[in-house]
Amino acid sequence: MSSSPRIEAIAERSELVRDALEAAREAHAGQIRNGSGGMPYIEHPITVAELLAAQGLPEEVLAAALLHDVVEESDAELGEIRARFGERVGTLVGALTDPEEIQPYERRKDAHRAIVAQAGPDALAIYAADKLANLRALRRVYASEGEAVGEELKAPLEVKVAVWGADISMLAREAPSLPFLGELEAQLAGLRADRAAAARAPAP
Repeated sequence: MSSSPRIEAIAERSELVRDALEAAREAHAGQIRNGSGGMPYIEHPITVAELLAAQGLPEEVLAAALLHDVVEESDAELGEIRARFGERVGTLVGALTDPEEIQPYERRKDAHRAIVAQAGPDALAIYAADKLANLRALRRVYASEGEAVGEELKAPLEVKVAVWGADISMLAREAPSLPFLGELEAQLAGLRADRAAAARAPAP
């Protein structure tokens, strides 16, 4: 069962975080996260919550971080999240949920970015932690799988890199003091460098 000592400790003190952790585990049970090298899905929201907990963010933000993918990736509905976890958590989860009815992918991500930008600092912090967790995980897998990891993603890797660049630009504009921003920029630059080095390498 995946977790982190920090989140487990907070869950012992906070009924809200404990309930959100249990709900996230139920929602993501048996799921594998795309582009993760086989990582159980639940490790992603726990990592996002861990990043936020390290910055001292409040329990409602941590609960929303744990639940930020459940509407997209399970049968859970946003109304159920609001009823069970309260309006604040539900509002944050709603802001972090991709508007999947919007197509194509790039247009959907543009729309989602605008939603998050309007949702306030807590939503921006979760969004930034989410992107940082994604980039860290992808770079780890890229080191062993190279461009093949892109086959697991919802969009081509080149598109994902462009979207992450736009995400970081939005975060720099809307929340320039976010503690994750510097590492986000460094991780994206690192991924671009990784891809450039792979493209230059001689074929085996």
